[in-house]
Amino acid sequence: MAAHPSANPRTSWVVAHPLLAVALALLSLLIFTNLISSGFQRLGLSPTAVTLVLLASLVGSLVNIPLWRRDLVLAPAAWRRVGPWVYYRPPRIEGQVIALNVGGAVVPLTLSAWLLPHVAVARLILATAVVTLAAYRISRVEPEVGVVMPALIAPFFAGAAAWLLTGFGGPEAAPLAYISGTVGCLLGADLLHFPEVMRTESGFLSIGGAGVFDGIFLVGVIAAALS
Repeated sequence: MAAHPSANPRTSWVVAHPLLAVALALLSLLIFTNLISSGFQRLGLSPTAVTLVLLASLVGSLVNIPLWRRDLVLAPAAWRRVGPWVYYRPPRIEGQVIALNVGGAVVPLTLSAWLLPHVAVARLILATAVVTLAAYRISRVEPEVGVVMPALIAPFFAGAAAWLLTGFGGPEAAPLAYISGTVGCLLGADLLHFPEVMRTESGFLSIGGAGVFDGIFLVGVIAAALS
């Protein structure tokens, strides 16, 4: 006798569960994408400009502009004696490159410069100082990786500072959050950690890349919530 399909609910759940997970993932991605697009549009960008900024940010995250190169001496030259023989060990040298990430630094800084006339200088300095301090405290230097930090914390501080400084929201809140979040992340996470980064043996270091890019990109979401 064939069993009725409803007699084994676990079988139907196993079949439906992967589909449900895919559907929820696609829905979350759609909501997140719409929220980012809405945030950039409320900053004053046209839909075409939003598309260009998003593409430039995503593609630019893969592009790094070299700024400076130096040689690191990982192991100095030395003479070694083994019995009657003497061996020379040459120095171990590795090149270290400092670069500027296009998606995580050039694109957001360009957009910040365009938004600059829409914010008050005093509020911008204060909000940027708050985000800079927060980004510096929560970020850390990982050997062979660079500077990493939690993606959501710095944008939260940018949004909170802009919201409070503009009297609990208003037209200036969104551009203030974006500029202070962008500049604050770059200053606090990357530039203030620069002396520590220079002491590492990492061969490639990108300003605005790796873990810092996520925090800067999510500032657009915070701007949408403030508008």
